[in-house]
Amino acid sequence: MTAKDSEKARLREAVKAKRQALSVSERERAAQAVARHATMIAGIAAGKTVSGFATFGDELDTGPLLSELDRLGVRLTLPVVGRRGNPLIFRPWRPGDETAPGPFGIPQPLPQAGTAEPAVFLVPLLAFDRRGYRLGYGGGFYDRTLAAARAHRQIVALGLALALQEVAMVPTDPFDEPVDGVLTESETIRCRGGARAAALPW
Repeated sequence: MTAKDSEKARLREAVKAKRQALSVSERERAAQAVARHATMIAGIAAGKTVSGFATFGDELDTGPLLSELDRLGVRLTLPVVGRRGNPLIFRPWRPGDETAPGPFGIPQPLPQAGTAEPAVFLVPLLAFDRRGYRLGYGGGFYDRTLAAARAHRQIVALGLALALQEVAMVPTDPFDEPVDGVLTESETIRCRGGARAAALPW
């Protein structure tokens, strides 16, 4: 294990411990606060498709936000893990639609839902910095997915996180794909650098 790998592992454990220390009521309040970003997200999408994600473990609860986006008429998708080393697949989904457990037990839409190409990606993370770099769980799913999408169309990637998940600097590798902004329960962060981030409405 390299020094960078060790630092990433340390950050993962430190942020996990902070998340796990939150009470149920604190988690609920944070989820409702993040849901207030729905109108802004709908405006960025401008009638295009938004990819959400189902909450895993003690992540920020995305349920209230996705329900509000659905209420606003936003077309939603959820990710599906395909072959190892490939980008994620996205299938149309609405709250209440049938799902099946995927890898790690995370709910995924059924194959008959078809596929879609999101224009706005809501991205899970363990830690983030204000440059837009994020630390995930180590699988590289979203790095591959964002790189593939950015190679052939214009997208916006927004991390969803609790404010306590912010760190001074995430150790990076050449393949890491930054997000354009991060939405927390306390603020909207336009990440430093990049023409995409400069175009966002805050």
